[in-house]
Amino acid sequence: MRLRAPAAVARLLLALAASLLQALTARPLQALTARPLQALTARPLQALTARLRLVLAASLLLALTACDQPAEPETPIACASGSVSGQGSSAQTNAINAWIKAYQIACADAAVAYTSTGSGAGVKSFIEGTGDFAGTDTPLSAADLRSAATRCGGPVVHLPLVVGPIALAYNVAGVGDLRLTPPTIAKIFSGTVTTWNDKAIATDNPGVVLPSTKISIVHRADGSGTTANFLRYLTAAAPSDWTHGAGSDWPLPGGLGQRGSHRVAAAITRTDGAIGYVESSYARVTDLPTVRVGTADGSYAQPADWAAAQSIAAAQVTEDLRLEIDYTAATAGAYPIVQVTYELVCRNTISDVARSFLVYAAGESGQRAAEQAGYAPLPPALQARVTATLSTLR
Repeated sequence: MRLRAPAAVARLLLALAASLLQALTARPLQALTARPLQALTARPLQALTARLRLVLAASLLLALTACDQPAEPETPIACASGSVSGQGSSAQTNAINAWIKAYQIACADAAVAYTSTGSGAGVKSFIEGTGDFAGTDTPLSAADLRSAATRCGGPVVHLPLVVGPIALAYNVAGVGDLRLTPPTIAKIFSGTVTTWNDKAIATDNPGVVLPSTKISIVHRADGSGTTANFLRYLTAAAPSDWTHGAGSDWPLPGGLGQRGSHRVAAAITRTDGAIGYVESSYARVTDLPTVRVGTADGSYAQPADWAAAQSIAAAQVTEDLRLEIDYTAATAGAYPIVQVTYELVCRNTISDVARSFLVYAAGESGQRAAEQAGYAPLPPALQARVTATLSTLR
């Protein structure tokens, strides 16, 4: 739990601190220094103790009420009135929820709703006319672009707003730190490696005592951008060991298929020997350990926000704001398994409230809220391009 006190709460805490200081210098304390200790009666000490208890209790109560409040925006949100709805990627749900909370506190006449359906279902609904925007962890295909343009009566825009690492979360009794190279990851998820004490895993983890527990693969059962990005990574980083291609649907039989990122995390939590791929904020919320992934420079990287940001910053950005990530780049400290969630919007028919909400999400306050929710903030150059694009929507 993070303590994120708004400015008003911070001012009250300072006032209470001043009261505490005053209590320390009040008459009972003066009595302590004015005469020998043995001459003191219990009454002044009791009065001082009671006063300090009241001040400290009030401070603690106020501090607790400040927990989990949205960060106070550094610049006012340019509010609009009305309602806006979206659906799609479950990977970005925690960021979207943080944005909705802050936006609706600031904008009382606005109502924002988001349904976590998965990228595939979100895109399908958007094309069919549902919602003002859709979240997808992969850019639209050429066919979907044409269909979306028909729905919009004009161009569709990809807005990269949420970036972060895909964590390999696991649950193996007695193993608190795990390192895996790309070939070993591919062998595990393809079913070639089936137990946790396999030689390939042991080679990546010298000196670690590994159990003979059977490996249980947890994967998405629905069309998922997280799946697409993970498979794209395997295809690029371990082509000899992953020969099953990429796509938004899990390509192999077996394993524990789950709909949505939250269910993947829950299945890993309750299954000894399980490993799965999930947007990293879900692993953090459920307190699941995550794999340190081998990189091209021979080091191992944790799925930290700053490490994912390194990979995102090195990506090529196309004219239409799609990111092309090099999963095999030897960028020092970079975590290689990352994904970008795009908000799909109609360029010429976006509502005022939808544009207002997305402008907030792309701005400094929105990106800081996303970071506090467990994501990496947009690199400054990309953020500037997204903001510029939003200003052209009508």
